Amino acid sequence: MKKNRLGKSDLYVSALGLGCMSLGTNEKQAQEIIETALEEGINYFDTADLYDFGENEKIVGKSLKPYRSQIVLATKVGNRWNQDQSGWSWDPSKKYIKEAVKDSLRRLQTDYIDVYQLHGGTIEDNIEESIEAFEDLKSEGVIRYYGISSIRPNVIREYVDRSSIISIMMQYSLLDRRPEELFPLLKEHQISVVTRGPVAKGLLTENWRNKLSVNGYLDYTSQELDQLLSGIKEKLTSNTRSMTELAIQFNLANEPVTSVVAGASSVKQLKANAKAANATPLTQEEHTLLQSLSRNSLYKEHRN
Repeated sequence: MKKNRLGKSDLYVSALGLGCMSLGTNEKQAQEIIETALEEGINYFDTADLYDFGENEKIVGKSLKPYRSQIVLATKVGNRWNQDQSGWSWDPSKKYIKEAVKDSLRRLQTDYIDVYQLHGGTIEDNIEESIEAFEDLKSEGVIRYYGISSIRPNVIREYVDRSSIISIMMQYSLLDRRPEELFPLLKEHQISVVTRGPVAKGLLTENWRNKLSVNGYLDYTSQELDQLLSGIKEKLTSNTRSMTELAIQFNLANEPVTSVVAGASSVKQLKANAKAANATPLTQEEHTLLQSLSRNSLYKEHRN
């Protein structure tokens, strides 16, 4: 599978990454999916301390330990579980980040994290303090690089201006093109975009009709989705193009997208995603047509 450079770092990540949140807590099944990902050429694995109260990191760490030097491991910090695990609170403080990384390292069975990401962020945070925490961890060798997982334009601009982040994880798909306004800025600063949600909760798969909801999706009504997805199916899919393929290739056709992180709850789903990522890139005509059919919205909130 094609590998792309992550920001200005020396890390090269597979065009498709495995989003580990959907692995579940069945260790045997999760390990099978991870092993299949490795066989498919995936080297980028993304988890978070929040997932399954840390159990996800434990499963990922155990499964990947024999391959640690061959893979790029990313996790996240900032969401702090309550003691009774009834919910979590946001804590981007330097003190908490430097405490939480120790627990993630233990669960992941490693002595360093390749990409440590702030799992959210608001403009009200003490951003300078969060940056100091990540920079300290870098200088200590505990993490190699850091990034943020955020969709908020005002937060993203602050980190672009004030930090040495190499990547930003953002929800992005044919049905959620809001991040595109930030792509020129990130390209200029050589900061990679790692996308999540490329198939929009299954709406951009062959099973899309069963995923339609009366509530629609984001600013699309159910009727609009039916019309849009029917149009894509009619005009762009063929024996060689599936909806999943179009969805993932649409992500990869946009600079500065470096890797598409997709979850998989089965080996079959993982293989379908890998096949889509390895497919022929979209032609300019296909890309332009998909852009013309879909809506390019802007974030209405989180702006300066």
